[in-house]
Amino acid sequence: MRSYNRTNLDLRPIKFHKNYLEYLKSSVLVKQGKTRVLCTAIYEEKLPPFLKGGDKGWITAEYSMLPGSTGNQRVSRERGKTNSRNIEIQRFISRALRTSIKLETIKDFTITIDCDVIQADGGTRCASINGGMLALKEALKDMVYETVIPYPPEINHISAISIGIKNNEILIDLDYEEDSSIDADINIVSNEKGEIVEIQFFGEENSVPFDIFTKAIELGIKKNNEIIKMIKEA
Repeated sequence: MRSYNRTNLDLRPIKFHKNYLEYLKSSVLVKQGKTRVLCTAIYEEKLPPFLKGGDKGWITAEYSMLPGSTGNQRVSRERGKTNSRNIEIQRFISRALRTSIKLETIKDFTITIDCDVIQADGGTRCASINGGMLALKEALKDMVYETVIPYPPEINHISAISIGIKNNEILIDLDYEEDSSIDADINIVSNEKGEIVEIQFFGEENSVPFDIFTKAIELGIKKNNEIIKMIKEA
């Protein structure tokens, strides 16, 4: 039996806690199973050099696992350092969230989504995107309230889910124990229109039949729509 007495096609319990930090409205604690990620969105009137003089703003992300997030095996703080894993994940989060609005609507501004994993039990990058989507929405609301931008941008909500394949069976929303013994791990980002934003596929020791892969993608989009509904309700 899977965690939370789930079937293979069930999500873990997901909750979003808005305004989690007293001094920052655009802060969200996302709970996805036992995974906990604190997501904050902060806007600044600055741009990366390659965008200066243009007509677009920018959305970027930083991702970090806090020292106690994995139990007694301490994760070192980055303290300005980077590693290949966190660079790859924060680029993944950044690319995904940049598709949710037209960057022209935040011209001259950069919004940084910080995703700090305070407890890790699988799916941290997907939970970061889900919490980051809601934190971004709150930051955009605050930018309108502070008259930084004249009106709220139209938002094309996105979300992300991890899917595993084990002995040609599909498992939705993996926890760490499942993720560590899976044949293939797929992270799927899609939007509320049912369009694919990004797919990451990690094969382990076995290959995956194409029909199983396509079925997993279809299920991932369906489950992402369920998560997007939760984000909107939050």
